[in-house]
Amino acid sequence: MKRILYFSRSYTVHDHRFLTALVSADYQVYYLCLEKHPYALDERVLPEGVKQVDWAGGKRPFSWLDFPRLLVDLKRVLAEVKPDLVQAGPIQTAALLAALTGYQPLISMSWGYDLLIDAERNAIWRWATRYVFRHSAAMLGDCNTIRKKAIAYGMADERIVTFPWGVDLDQFSPGGKRYDRETITMLSTRSWEPIYGVDILAQAFVFAARQQASLQLVMLGNGSMKNQLMEIFREAGMLERVSFPGQIGQADLPSYYLHADIYACASHSDGTSISLLEALASGCPVIVSDIPGNREWVTPGVHGWLFPDGNARAMGQVIINAVENRQQFKEISYATRLLAEQRADWNKNFHQLFNVYKLAFQYADKKLEHRQVIQ
Repeated sequence: MKRILYFSRSYTVHDHRFLTALVSADYQVYYLCLEKHPYALDERVLPEGVKQVDWAGGKRPFSWLDFPRLLVDLKRVLAEVKPDLVQAGPIQTAALLAALTGYQPLISMSWGYDLLIDAERNAIWRWATRYVFRHSAAMLGDCNTIRKKAIAYGMADERIVTFPWGVDLDQFSPGGKRYDRETITMLSTRSWEPIYGVDILAQAFVFAARQQASLQLVMLGNGSMKNQLMEIFREAGMLERVSFPGQIGQADLPSYYLHADIYACASHSDGTSISLLEALASGCPVIVSDIPGNREWVTPGVHGWLFPDGNARAMGQVIINAVENRQQFKEISYATRLLAEQRADWNKNFHQLFNVYKLAFQYADKKLEHRQVIQ
């Protein structure tokens, strides 16, 4: 039985699904967590059969000051576990640590923001991105936008596997969804962090709600922008029209999509957003920022609407137009569900994960053969 070391930033629902898939494929899976993050962690225990590795990381938020200590301890972990393959991401943190150990084969896994935002920070981050790809046997990403970015940073196209992860279509479904409610509920599920443009969404809601008395907003989650968001709603006198249920577990999340008329997200950067896929699968018309990752999924007028990234007034006007044309919601709902069934079914898509494993093992074997010939 091959041993896999799965090294991720924190423990999210996405990690849970990947780990479950690996165990079901009869790999011996070891899980390594880089940091303890204060928001958006999955509440479930690790899948049965996954062994969590105790090491220097995973006990507090990541700090670059800890990097040398983490690198030393990661080498210890690798020497003890002796994995047949390491899968690590995000690129400039977990994958960089893994690459610096020199351990092979390494699959680098992009989480979207690491290539869309972090890689562009400065020369050091660009170097780190290129270094990881030079030392990766294969790379895993969730959309063509990420694939193109990886190629631009030196990753060989033929060693990239792209698939949009997907969602559980049984868990997220429009079954029982109503389209005749007088109140229009807009749903936000992203963390309250700057990258997700939640301030833009709040301003857009205020703009639209002043003209649409039937409009309400549900903002799930939490985050560092809490005070700023509350101030936006308080100043506008809109607090009574916004609800804040807090952190919602996966078991309860589908009901929020089911009772939502519109899913809205103003994210400044995304690959394939799992939240977007959940909304599509749940039959929600979507209003999302016009960024490359979203354009791979949303056809305006068919699945919902796009608005210029960062433009709160434009988003607000799109919300108004959507509410005024609410008779389209049922037809759009059918289209979003069909799209999810065609492209976002996790139970079909996850098998592509093993294509990247095959690539990595083949690459490692070729490298070994090459060294033997030279010797």
